[in-house]
Amino acid sequence: MEGIVHRMVEVNGINMHVAEKGEGPVVLFLHGFPDLWYSWRHQILSLSSRGFRAVTPDLRGYGDTDAPPSIGSYTCFHLVGDIVALIDSLGADQVFLVGHDWGATLGWYLCLFRPERVKAYACLSVPFRPFVGRIPKVRPVDSFRALFGDDYYICRFQDPGKMEAELARVGTSCVMKDMLTVRVTGPPMFPNGEYPGFNPNPQEDLPSWLTQEDVAYYVSKFDKTGFTGGLNYYRNLDLNWELTSPWTGVGISEKVPVRFIAGDSDLVYTWMKDYIHGDGFKKDVPGLEKVCVQEGVAHFNHQEAAQDTSNLIHDFFSNF
Repeated sequence: MEGIVHRMVEVNGINMHVAEKGEGPVVLFLHGFPDLWYSWRHQILSLSSRGFRAVTPDLRGYGDTDAPPSIGSYTCFHLVGDIVALIDSLGADQVFLVGHDWGATLGWYLCLFRPERVKAYACLSVPFRPFVGRIPKVRPVDSFRALFGDDYYICRFQDPGKMEAELARVGTSCVMKDMLTVRVTGPPMFPNGEYPGFNPNPQEDLPSWLTQEDVAYYVSKFDKTGFTGGLNYYRNLDLNWELTSPWTGVGISEKVPVRFIAGDSDLVYTWMKDYIHGDGFKKDVPGLEKVCVQEGVAHFNHQEAAQDTSNLIHDFFSNF
């Protein structure tokens, strides 16, 4: 895209690909699974045109950023270490932070471990969950298994190599189209370990907000890297649960202002709606300023409702 600068930065022992545009206060965008810096293409253009320096990396294991082979190289400490080093390389003491999906979870970890580096946090889709930063009696993967059974997608993601082989069988293009356009509001299930798709009734045509050129870009990167890097984030859920034991009972600092943005057709939002709108979310995140629910919008709201999402982010950050 015109005006977007791409470069490699050495952070925390790996080489990280970063895309950026604009001048002014830094807005740092963190993508999720299965995604890339490219998912923020609309927000990069929008925020950079309104006085911000928009910066978005391919996270560890994705795109043109290094992908260490060890599963244990993808813990929350490794990921936050990457981001802190990236912020340092930008010459910024604090950043405006935006995260979606796994990038949202990484954003919560950054707010938990290093709140002084975050000026304000606009979180998309995934709220601060109770097992992030405090220890329940049941490990995360076991809790998912108890709730949804062995066929739940996160449980199926745990075995190294098996899901990679299944995704390879389906083909990268089909996987990306399916995941990016997911509109199911119930728990995604993979019976017998097979990948049936997240969409029970897939549409032949792409939605208006996703082009063949967009899909082709994703395919070009994931055909090169595969999905192992992203899957390894899920494979560290239990280890992260152990590593965050020093933060048991600790919520997000009240000094971090937070805005939460999600579509009402997002499978995460529909699952956690009671927590988000009840007392729990505000208790765990006392700096929560507002919950913004986008009508008729699903999980990838920063792409499906790009302009609205950009406006909600800008409206929040312009207060500081």
